Amino acid sequence: MLSVVLPVFNERDNLAPLFDELGAALGDRRYEIIAVDDGSTDGSLDELLRQRRDRPALRVITLRQRSGQSAALAAGWTAARGDLVVMLDADGQNDPADIPTLLDRLQTDPRLAAAAGYRVRRRDSRWKRAQSRIANAVRNWITRDRVRDTGCSLKAVRRDALTALPRFDGMHRFLPTLIRLQGGLVAEVPVSHRPRRSGHSKYTARNRALEALRDALGVRWLRRRALRYVVREELG
Repeated sequence: MLSVVLPVFNERDNLAPLFDELGAALGDRRYEIIAVDDGSTDGSLDELLRQRRDRPALRVITLRQRSGQSAALAAGWTAARGDLVVMLDADGQNDPADIPTLLDRLQTDPRLAAAAGYRVRRRDSRWKRAQSRIANAVRNWITRDRVRDTGCSLKAVRRDALTALPRFDGMHRFLPTLIRLQGGLVAEVPVSHRPRRSGHSKYTARNRALEALRDALGVRWLRRRALRYVVREELG
């Protein structure tokens, strides 16, 4: 079983095309799609319920109030039934056709805890690409990690690696680093990137810079204070 976790906030017009692409990309695999509606106000929840009638693999979770991408992902992971969990954005900029490549990387190397995508040939404005480069460099400098694309949402992770992660607002920005803190190995895999079909980006300079900086400092603290021990023996 494969679980695809999809955080949704005001992406009504992007949902049906994305579900079609997921079905085509996953083919005969046994899978479920867990769409987590994070307090949408544009009719996304109604569209999810409508899509669910014709898509038996689709499960819909609704959060009581707007809680953020990290909370939506955590709710999806908790509900996931699969041994492997794929996550991607609902805006259509991640291409589901890249999912088999991530899964193959995990399945051919049992040592890996996760395969994280990094976007090539970004289909964003120059200003947005510049913001991402700066944010990526700053986060890596603060957290003392090396991640090519901290902003790429497309990842495939073993579920047992997710259950061990600390959960906090903003954790979605640091998943490869957090997995490595738990001793997991992360492979970085090139993936494609597409322009947004419909709607507007939920990210601003404020939440890309100030909030991410605060979270990066928290991850640096966690890196210094994380427990590291191995049980040698249990008697009795």
